[in-house]
Amino acid sequence: MSSTAARAADQGTGEGRDRHRVWSVAEHLDDILGHIHPLDPIELQLLDALGCVLVEDVTVPAALPPFDNSAMDGYAVRTADVGAATGEHPAVLTVVGDIAAGSGELPAVGPGEAARIMTGAPLPPGGQAVVPVEWTDGGLDNGPVSGMPARSTDPRGGSGLVRVFRPVRDGQHVRTRGSDAGAGELALSAGTVLGATQIGLLAAIGRATVRVRPRPRVVVLSTGSELVQPGEETGPGRIYDSNSYQLTAAAQEAGAIAYRVGAVADDAETLRATVEDQLSRADIVVTSGGVSVGAYDVVKEAMHEVEFRTLAMQPGKPQGFGRVGPDRAPLLALPGNPVSSYVSFELFVRPVIRTMLGAGPVHRTTVRAVCPDGIASSPEGRRQFLRGWYEPSAVAGEAGTVAPVGGSGSHLIKALARANALIVIPEEVAEVAPGAEVDVVLLA
Repeated sequence: MSSTAARAADQGTGEGRDRHRVWSVAEHLDDILGHIHPLDPIELQLLDALGCVLVEDVTVPAALPPFDNSAMDGYAVRTADVGAATGEHPAVLTVVGDIAAGSGELPAVGPGEAARIMTGAPLPPGGQAVVPVEWTDGGLDNGPVSGMPARSTDPRGGSGLVRVFRPVRDGQHVRTRGSDAGAGELALSAGTVLGATQIGLLAAIGRATVRVRPRPRVVVLSTGSELVQPGEETGPGRIYDSNSYQLTAAAQEAGAIAYRVGAVADDAETLRATVEDQLSRADIVVTSGGVSVGAYDVVKEAMHEVEFRTLAMQPGKPQGFGRVGPDRAPLLALPGNPVSSYVSFELFVRPVIRTMLGAGPVHRTTVRAVCPDGIASSPEGRRQFLRGWYEPSAVAGEAGTVAPVGGSGSHLIKALARANALIVIPEEVAEVAPGAEVDVVLLA
């Protein structure tokens, strides 16, 4: 054992204990999550807080909207003045001025008067309702109009007479003060994940910043001298690096800020230097490849802080977990086959991201589903995760159906791209009879 490995064993990282133990999926996940905690809250500008989780309740400081305002482009009127208006006998009102959104000085509306008003503009004193411009002649004395001419082309539109062809009731086409939210009401509760509409609400009540748990920063590295970046030319024995793209996208979907690092060659010093260089922007490090029993398994060679394990699962038998760097960032070392790495991500990395984010649920939804054709074989002693297509039942309370997509090979990325679920076959089950129910992990 090298001196570095010996120190790791002394520190209890597991290099020297239970090296040949086979871990269950649950044991490995529980051990990982036992070392993970939500990130500390910080104050962020609104747009920087997108996707983050609120850590405090947010209340409405003032009524929303803060004043009665028009819901239409039209005319603010007194309802008694237009109560008998018809197409044949319109109400004729004197226009006393224009009220645009943002107006401060408001003309008062008296008997027999109207004020031309724009959507969002404050309702003037005396105004009881808004008549849409389409119910008027727009001041043109030529029947109903479809809209108002631009102010620049008709500066006198806020004066003269307007004919109104339909009545309105009190408050019609008016957004009343506090109709959206009253002062002191709860706007958003702690634990809310901030999406676009929540950001909009925070802006509407005047919040410029908000206290949240930040999104975890995930650095994704692929390993393998055979890997070529998409868009470049391949050569003999070379393949495109799909894992780093797939896992980076999966991390983003899970709520993280993800950084993809180009594939690292099978050289221990290079890999270790790359990981150390990335730690300044990593809350989590995810590697793929180099964790099995081959002579070129570079992650096992380079990362002595990581405990490498054999799991009773298929795909994804070899796994690694440890804490690296001065801040003890978790490093999850996943196998290199595309299906193995993705399934491993869903089972182990996604829960870490969700836990750090402080957002529930931590795990994907699992449902029961009927497998009409059954599954001919599954390796005893291993929990198998087959790619599948799940169809929910049209009848409430009834189980949906699921069918395998592609085979069980851990390289079948095309089949993986067609799947929307993982079919879970327990360790003690060697086959699934046609029509039997199985657990299904939903991937969307």
